[in-house]
Amino acid sequence: QVRLVESGGGLVQAGASLKLSCTASGRTFTTMGWFRQPPGKEREFVAGVRRISGNSYYADSVKGRFTIARDNAKDTVYLQMNSLKPEDTAVYYCAVQMTYHTNYASQAYYNSWGQGTQVTVSS
Repeated sequence: QVRLVESGGGLVQAGASLKLSCTASGRTFTTMGWFRQPPGKEREFVAGVRRISGNSYYADSVKGRFTIARDNAKDTVYLQMNSLKPEDTAVYYCAVQMTYHTNYASQAYYNSWGQGTQVTVSS
């Protein structure tokens, strides 16, 4: 089992930036993803990164604005969020795949989840 601790959420105005962090402890993971759940909506994929290759993936809604990066020495993955919009308001969760899956966007392939951190973007 992997324990995930998230930090970095908050309340910002539209156009601002936030950086989320997720630190893993326990077992080594293959992929870490960030998901979000907007108010009244389903949880959705935001971004993912492969631990070894560093390959990263993004939802269309955040491409060009969000950047995911890993620091393997710290077992930490960051999500830099720029040009935030009110529609980015959500609870953000990090999650890890223990076994490599080609499908990086499906929640079904993620084994451990963080507690979530609230991001609120005001207009």
